[in-house]
Amino acid sequence: MAEKSYTHIMQKKKNQYLLMFGLIGLIVVADQILKIWVKTHMMLGEEIPLIGDWCLLHFVENEGFAFGTKFGGTVGKIILTLVRMVASVALIWLLLIHIRRGGRTAVTLYGTLITAGAIGNLIDCTLYGVLFTESGFQVAEMFPAEGYAPLLQGSVVDMFYFPLIDTYLPEGLPLIGGAHFEFFNAIFNIADSAITVGATWFIIDQLILNTRNKKKEPTTVAEQPQKEEKTEA
Repeated sequence: MAEKSYTHIMQKKKNQYLLMFGLIGLIVVADQILKIWVKTHMMLGEEIPLIGDWCLLHFVENEGFAFGTKFGGTVGKIILTLVRMVASVALIWLLLIHIRRGGRTAVTLYGTLITAGAIGNLIDCTLYGVLFTESGFQVAEMFPAEGYAPLLQGSVVDMFYFPLIDTYLPEGLPLIGGAHFEFFNAIFNIADSAITVGATWFIIDQLILNTRNKKKEPTTVAEQPQKEEKTEA
């Protein structure tokens, strides 16, 4: 019985290792293939409709963090890339520890999604500056004699754009009447999607666990375990 239990535990760990590395490889490869295609087939700002006017490939480059946030010029970009590098290594290390300790598969899954997304964007800002030429007024060339930026100073390639609502607010509205309104104007990539799904899953998972733990806690004195009273002989 003990041998069967040990075999089951080892098989679970093996499956989770395969899941982790396989999913990271799949996401990173898909993310990079699409980014390289966009860089070598589209100019900056160019759009390709996929489904109507609400599902587009729209090529932009993100020089900073989420939503284009920048950090102090060249030094800031280098620091941001190094932070991403440390975070990616830390996430892989934590995942390996989690699997070695026999942790839940769900945690492995959403942790892997976040890790794969971090690695995907790390490749861009680490290597793309030296692997490509500028994309401003022409399609970028890959493996040039001189790239558009030094090592660790590349920009992240984003392309998915879903402007589900693109309209103008009614003129009668106070203060904001007639203003342009666009719902979901973020432009993102496969790596960003993996991070978002993983982070959302993590939050939901933690909320569910906390709810279950609270339900298990005794709520009245009668439900609390009573200590056995010692009696004198």
